Amino acid sequence: MDFHGKAILNFRISMFLYVLICIPFVIFFGLGFIGLIILGIFYLIFPIINAVKASNGEMIHYPFSIQFIK
Repeated sequence: MDFHGKAILNFRISMFLYVLICIPFVIFFGLGFIGLIILGIFYLIFPIINAVKASNGEMIHYPFSIQFIK
């Protein structure tokens, strides 16, 4: 259970940083909207997929997640 908590926390922190990176691209170039849409999809889909995997006893993996907490 500890592994799952650390994994989701790392994922949430990483997504927050990626959103912060996209904001200047929205302001200056207008290209950040695509990044924000993609991040929103990741933010909704991967926790659901990994919750099902965790309930089945499988190992979970969050793509694009930076390991802040080990």
